[in-house]
Order: sequence, then C-alpha cells, then structure tokens
Amino acid sequence: MSLSLSSLPADPLLPPHLPPRLAGLQRLAYNLYWSWHPRVISLFKRIDAHAWGLERNPVPVLRARSDWSSLLDNPEFLTEYELVLREFDRYMAAAWDAPARSDGSAAMSSTWFGRLQEQGSPRAAAFRRPVAYFCAEFGLHEHLQIYSGGLGVLAGDHLKTASDMNLPLVAVGLCYRQGYFRQAIDAEGWQEHGYPHLEPERMPLLRVQDPRSGRPLQIAVELPGRKVQVAVWVARVGRVPLLLLDTDLPENVAGDRPITSQLYVRGREMRLHQELVLGVGGVRALRALGIDPSAWHLNEGHSAFLLVERLREAMKAGANLGNALEAVRKHSVFTIHTPVSAGNEKFEATMVRRLTAPLLDNSGIDADRLLELGRGETNDGTMFDMTAFSLRMSAVSNAVSQLHAHTANGTWKQVTGGREILGITNGVHMGSWLGQRLRWLAEDVNVSLEDLPREHESGRLHEMVQSLDGAKLWDGHQRQKMELFHFVRNRLRRQLARHGESPDTLGEIEKFLDPGVLTLGFARRFATYKRAHLLFTDEERLARILWNKDRPVQIIFAGKAHPADRPGQKVIGELWQKSRSERFRGRVFVIEDYDMRVGRFLVDGVDVWLNNPRRPLEASGTSGMKASANGIPNLSILDGWWDEGFDGGNGWAIGEREQHPDDSVQDQRDAESLYQALESEVVPAYYDRDNRGLPPRWIDKMRGAMSSSLWQFSTHRMLAEYVDRSYLPAVRG
Repeated sequence: MSLSLSSLPADPLLPPHLPPRLAGLQRLAYNLYWSWHPRVISLFKRIDAHAWGLERNPVPVLRARSDWSSLLDNPEFLTEYELVLREFDRYMAAAWDAPARSDGSAAMSSTWFGRLQEQGSPRAAAFRRPVAYFCAEFGLHEHLQIYSGGLGVLAGDHLKTASDMNLPLVAVGLCYRQGYFRQAIDAEGWQEHGYPHLEPERMPLLRVQDPRSGRPLQIAVELPGRKVQVAVWVARVGRVPLLLLDTDLPENVAGDRPITSQLYVRGREMRLHQELVLGVGGVRALRALGIDPSAWHLNEGHSAFLLVERLREAMKAGANLGNALEAVRKHSVFTIHTPVSAGNEKFEATMVRRLTAPLLDNSGIDADRLLELGRGETNDGTMFDMTAFSLRMSAVSNAVSQLHAHTANGTWKQVTGGREILGITNGVHMGSWLGQRLRWLAEDVNVSLEDLPREHESGRLHEMVQSLDGAKLWDGHQRQKMELFHFVRNRLRRQLARHGESPDTLGEIEKFLDPGVLTLGFARRFATYKRAHLLFTDEERLARILWNKDRPVQIIFAGKAHPADRPGQKVIGELWQKSRSERFRGRVFVIEDYDMRVGRFLVDGVDVWLNNPRRPLEASGTSGMKASANGIPNLSILDGWWDEGFDGGNGWAIGEREQHPDDSVQDQRDAESLYQALESEVVPAYYDRDNRGLPPRWIDKMRGAMSSSLWQFSTHRMLAEYVDRSYLPAVRG
C-alpha cells in the first residue's frame, strides 16, 4: 500500500472565517468520530445550538458562524476545546498505519490490534494490508441518510468498532444524493415518501484526490455504449476511511447521473447499474489509490460484481479462468443477512448478460460460465442470484446468528456443496448505543467503551453490572424514559398538527405517556413477517391489559416499509388507525420517520423491547441487543439473536422453538403466549415495588439484560470473531 489510510488525500474544504486558534475544529467536524463521542457533539452545540439542532451535523455549524470573538474570549470553551482535540489527536495518532512519531518511534497504542502488534502476534503480522469492506448502505449517524435500517446500521457499527479496535480496514459504499426516503404518515395512516437532496459539501465528506495528479479522483465503469464517470468521496470514521462512489457528475449523460441517487431504488435495471458501480467501481477506486486489500468482505450480495472485476484483473494478468476463480475465491469473505427470499438480490440473467457485456469483452470470462455461478438454490437459469454467486466465490461465508446459520446451511446447501456457512452473531457498537446515563455509570468506574476486549478479559464489565446500585440504575432509566417521552410528544404534536387536528387535540398530547406506566417499544422495518399486528390478535384482551386501572401498559411503534412493500405499508396504516381509535387512543402511539435518532431514544427509554417475528425469519435483530445493553429486558420470539441470548434472567420468551406448519395456527399460539407473558410475568414484575418504591425483580432483569449483552452482543466481540474465523483464513489464502 502506497499511502496511509488515515490520511487519504482529500480536498480540505476549509470553513470560512474559522480562526487559526480554532483550526482543530475542522479535523473534528470532518471525522465521524464525533458521532459516538458525546463530548465532541456538546462542543459543537456550544458553538451554535440552533445550527446543530437544524441538521445535527457539525459542518453547517462551522459554516454558519462568522464571529468567533466570544468563543475566543471564553476560557471555559477554549479549555474544553483543547481537551477534546487532544483526546481526538491521541486517538488518531494510534492508528495502525499512522506515521512514526517525530522522535522516530512507532505510535504504539493500547488498542486491541495495537496490543497484538506490541506482542508480535502472528495474527497482527498477517494484516500487512487492510481488509476491504463493501456494503450498499452505512448507518453512521442520522444526518447522513445513506442507510435504510439494520444492515446499514450494522455496517456503520462495524466501521466504528474497527476504528476503536484499530483493525486495518477500508470500506466502500455509494454516495446517495437522495439517500433513503423520509417517512410521513398521513391522517388516514398511509405512508408517504420524501427524498431530500444530500449535498456532500454540507456533510463531513471530502473529495478524494488522485495521489498521482493531485486532482479530484475519478474512475470509469464500462456500460453498454459508454463509460460512466465516478467520483470518490471519503467519510472518515475515526481511523477507518469509507469511500463513497458518486455518479452525479456533469461529465456523465443525464441518464447516468442518478445511478447513485436513491438507496434501494425500485427499478431493477437501475438497481443493477448501482451494484455494478459499487462492485466494479469500488475495486477500481482502491486500485487508483494504491490500496491492495489482503481480504475482501462482501456484506450482503449487493457488491458481488467486485468479484467479477477481480476475476477480470486476474485473467488480464495471465491466469486462466480456473486459476483466476481460485485466486479470487481464497481472499473473499461473504456475510449473508437474511433468510427471507426478498432480501436476497436477484436479477434477470438476460439483463445481467447485457449490462456486463462491456466489462467482460476481451476479458476471457465466458458470460455463460458467469451466469452459471449465479444460479440460485432453485437452479433457475433465468435469474442471476447475487447471494448464490457470492457464496460460490467466497472462501468463508457466515450468517449473522447461530440459528440463522442453521437456517442458511439448510437453504443454500445445493449452492455451497456442503461447505459450512459459519454463524458469527451480530453485535452493536456500545459507544454509539448506550444511553448517556449508562455511559456515565461506566465512566464512573473507568470502564472504556473503546476497548471492550480488555474490559471483558479483565472481568470489569461483569463487575460493573453486578456493582450497580439498584436505585441509581432505576433513576437513570427513568430519566432516559422521560427524555424519550418528551421527544415522542413533540413528534406526535407535529404529526397531528400537519393533519389539521384541533388545538384541544394537540393539547391533549401533554397528558399522554405517563412515565409511571409500563412502556413497550416496537421499532423496525415493517415487513409482514415481523408481525407488528400480533399484539392486536385479541383486541378486547389487549385493551384490558393496556387500561388496567392499577397496572396499565402503553406501547410505542415506529418503523418504515419499503416504498414497494404495499402489505408492509398496510400494516402501518392499520396500526395508525388503531392508535387513533377510542379503544386504544392514549395507550398506543405510532411515530413517523424511524431513523437512528428515533432508535436511540427508544432503545434507551422504553421499559420492554418487543419483537415477534415469525421464526426463523429474523436473521439477527440488533435493535433488541441495543435495548438489552441499556438494561431493557426483551420480550421476544426465540428467533435471531434472542434464540441464543435469552437466559431466563434477561427478559422473557414468546412461544417455543417448535413451529407449526400452519402460519395462522402459529400466530394464534404466539399471540396467546405473548398475552400470558404480559399478564402473569412482565406486568407483575414491573409493578411489584418494595418500601422504597423500587421494583426489585425488574431491576434484577435489568442487570441481567446488561450483563448478558455488553460483551456477548457487542461488535467488539463480533469483530474479534471475524478476525479469527473469517479474515485470517482469507488473508492467509
């Protein structure tokens, strides 16, 4: 590798009027390190709270301010700025590929990978070059709308954790100018779709410069009858660079400029164009920067054409097809994220043949052979299955929970030829998802969220949870719950005002969401298999539970359905109508535009996390992990992560592991189990109080939830597994 990943050449885009004394604010603003470090966010809020509130993005904050004199005269602000900047610079100086110190010594660190380097570990020595991580979406922060849901948030957490652990990694995605849709729910409950325009210049993104010419880097991807030009932006995620590819350039014809416009665009041909740009363009961008990855990680099948581009490279270098296939395969890693057929990308074989023809021309790769490698589990020759192609072309493949691995191995055995799909259970980046109160509890005992492997090995995570004072834990949760309720009331008020509701109706919202009432949270993509409607199977029984005079219950719903998913949108409409009905009004709430910010409020503040998919269709389910780490017990079907995470002390199970072949019968059984759990276990445990007004059984569940999650379902544990079980075999080939 010819350059340092931590200092990719990029256009600095200096904010106007920024005084030299505060020049470090630029480094802070243009590194998404701030997105999981609340102290940095607080610093930008002090600069301009209004500008921060409008976009929740530090770049406009710096650009909005022209007079810095009051801050330059404020010793308290300057002291905090210097401390925050010093901590950030210390963090970045420890990057695995950072330049040597001025005294000639290497920048040693206390990070996970740094310790391996210091110990001379063969594991560290194997990573002389970075892993390339490709994904169609990345959820890093709510303002950067290049994600839709769980896959993207997991990918964002993967990058943040690689940064904290100091793992050599570079990521590649697409720069969606319109991102994923913003959701509004109309007065009848129908989902409406809006696509705001993302301006890279107003984001913490920088144009990557060509290291040879010093000009903005552009690469080209062949399409029928022309080449599409692709710009490269970089989002710095701590120590990890994320390269984002962008076709919205004046050099391109009008029809090609929107290729990277919308995430998960409906049109199949446009989607295939996107995935060609992601896979082929991503490889070429890395090559143009002199980056030669030691392993290639495909997070889902959307980037599968990177395998084709690498095949083309190998054959151009003189390998025959058999040797090229093996050379590509042995350094490739693939993660499958869903057992649901619709979640596995497929394209018509004739379309793939037509659009890849310019790429394959004179490459020596036979189109028929390529299409054969993309036959799915049904052996349908008319379709090119990106998942099947990726499975065949990767040395190591993994599912995202142990149950998902079992399901995936059964589904794909005809494709893999019996080669095992590993189970590497997902996790969450604790630094991004722990509520502020719990962060303070960790900081009070000097537990580092950046170095969870060390804390786990020392036993300090377990000690912290066991030593938590019950009253303090309960008080911290209650404060986070109040913050959630203030947020939900404000959002509901805006929703209903847009619908033209009366002042009396809007005023009534202040009476909703009593903090003393047991509150369930249900938030996720509204696919029908997730059964958001299950709670309403017996509406009379549910109403009795919700409106119990002494032990009431309330529930908050949030989530989006894909614009093409009419059945999922119908579920949202039905829930909205129920929330406005006489029977459930004031106990059931549906808030719109679910994103990372809404998700943080919910997993920090509800009392119980509800998840009731139809087993075994939930591959993992990371939102439940986030809630559990915040001391919020799960009430969930034994599916995805909860099948292995449930231990009896951290929440409750809905139903059994055995499934009835008739879905309607299974739905009835699961609904009955859900009602019984609420009536006989969940509600009594919450309202059973001691002489101090505390719920001792509930607090035990909270401790159990945290203890079982902080390490076992963290991305630090997950990434350590990837290194040992996936990356190292691929790096060593």
